[in-house]
Amino acid sequence: FKNKLSDIVKKNFGFNLTKGQNKILAEIDKDLKSDSRMFRLLQGDVGSGKTILALIAAANVLEDGFQVAFMAPTEILAKQHYELALNLFNKTRINIGLLTSKIVSSDKNKIINNLSNGNINFLFGTHSLFQKKIKFKKLGLIVVDEQHKFGVNQRKELSDKGGNDCDVLVMSATP
Repeated sequence: FKNKLSDIVKKNFGFNLTKGQNKILAEIDKDLKSDSRMFRLLQGDVGSGKTILALIAAANVLEDGFQVAFMAPTEILAKQHYELALNLFNKTRINIGLLTSKIVSSDKNKIINNLSNGNINFLFGTHSLFQKKIKFKKLGLIVVDEQHKFGVNQRKELSDKGGNDCDVLVMSATP
């Protein structure tokens, strides 16, 4: 990775990563660079920095021209992650979208069209993300927060949208 975008994101944090966070990030980056598909569980206490690490990993994938999907179990959590990403990716060329069941139909259709033609790079959402009508142009990474709140088939439906080369990072605070 060139790390230009992830460096911008890190600067927007306002704090430095810990030694442990840097170690985990290096492991995730190694998985993302490999020829094998990544399926990694990132487990840690609430507030340990799982979301930050996922957003840095996403920045590297986005910089390489792929799309990223970030799924959360509730609209409140999806919106929190979306707003954090808007702040961290501020003044970059990354187009970020939010898709939940409460988005009005006309806006939802715009999001779906922009996603399928590649105009949305980074999509946050809830269960709406694995619906059949949601199509990505070039999905490279899927992040699932609180992965235990989704069924195996639901996670698979979303990961299938990226094909065999799409990497998956699932996160949980529940051991």
